[in-house]
Amino acid sequence: MILKGMRWWIVGLICLGTIVNYLSRNTLGVLAPVMMSEMHFTTAEYSYVVGAFQIAYTIMQPVCGFILDTLGVRAGFAMFAGLWSMVSWLHVVAAGWISLALFRGLLGLTEAAAIPAGVKAIAEWFPARQRSQGMGLFNIGTSVGAMLAPPMVVALQQRFGWHSAFLATGGLGFVFAGLWWTLYRSPARHPFIGEDELAMIEAGQTDQPARAQRASVPAILSTRRFWGVALPRFLAEPAWQTFTFWIPLYLTSVRGMDLKEMAMFAWLPFLAADLGSLVGGFLPPLLMRKFGMKLVNSRLTGVCIGSVLMIAPGCVGLAGNPHLAIALFCIGGFAHQIISALINTLAVDMFGRHEIGTASGLAGMAAWSGGLGFSLLVGALADSIGYNPLFACLSVFDLIGAGIAVLLLSRSSK
Repeated sequence: MILKGMRWWIVGLICLGTIVNYLSRNTLGVLAPVMMSEMHFTTAEYSYVVGAFQIAYTIMQPVCGFILDTLGVRAGFAMFAGLWSMVSWLHVVAAGWISLALFRGLLGLTEAAAIPAGVKAIAEWFPARQRSQGMGLFNIGTSVGAMLAPPMVVALQQRFGWHSAFLATGGLGFVFAGLWWTLYRSPARHPFIGEDELAMIEAGQTDQPARAQRASVPAILSTRRFWGVALPRFLAEPAWQTFTFWIPLYLTSVRGMDLKEMAMFAWLPFLAADLGSLVGGFLPPLLMRKFGMKLVNSRLTGVCIGSVLMIAPGCVGLAGNPHLAIALFCIGGFAHQIISALINTLAVDMFGRHEIGTASGLAGMAAWSGGLGFSLLVGALADSIGYNPLFACLSVFDLIGAGIAVLLLSRSSK
């Protein structure tokens, strides 16, 4: 059986895996007020729990990327999905912040494969001219998972207790692992792809590495193009980590929302982020068509637009009511996902298919180092200076990141 547009079906499968991954990791952020009260730990100790996930995730991303480049994305992603599901179930036996931090660290080790796997699959399945669209659609999964978490997790917690939320979101990973193993193949080996589509994909690839080539970490780290991707990701990731781990706690502790009211509103920034992923994917082809921009410059223009829009969440402290604060977070979610989709697409543009998993993992390590550092800063300072100065930093970070990307990548001839 031949399926028309098989690459778009593959994007849907990648997106599903990302949704499951982010739904699992966001479960704790939603339950933080409840678990902090029940287990009697502080905001600073919560930041250590978050930090355990981030440290493990940061260290493991390049390792996951190398494993995916070595084993292949089919076997590698299925394996990691099964592992993160088992670890998610372990959360139900947590008795305090220390045991919870241990399980979060294990979750970070296993969930770190999601983005490198998605980026590598996009590199395999899409010609260069359509990569931003594929990446934008795949990137929706990060915000859909985060968007679904508040209403789903709160509903489970209210009816069955917080343990059920970890069991449910973890169980979905096993389902995805089976689907991925069953349905994913590279284009040349997929039984459902048509000859015309396969020819179009292969003709549109900008790199054709020899089979003997392998990823080289020193070679990747020595390139200007790596730092043109990694440094903007380092500066952009604190915003997404803040949205993921701190918005629910901010809305309850600072804006006075109860758990149900928080669940009604905390998903909205991630809905806006979905739209941002779509805009980020389809903006570069529009800029190339309308203004004759080159491939890389069209991506960079989108990154710059997103960074300007990121000024909005930096102004949350000026919001006179919780609903205006949510609106500013929504603009931030929209803007961040434009940046995220296009920076990840630039990584695919800059590196060959034999090394993109490793390169993406190394860039992800840089990104999560930024997110980790900022989360620990929030945990240390939020109770003393408040959240507002910290939110303001997010705007500055993205503006600097866009400038670095333009400086290091705009000379590309692509």
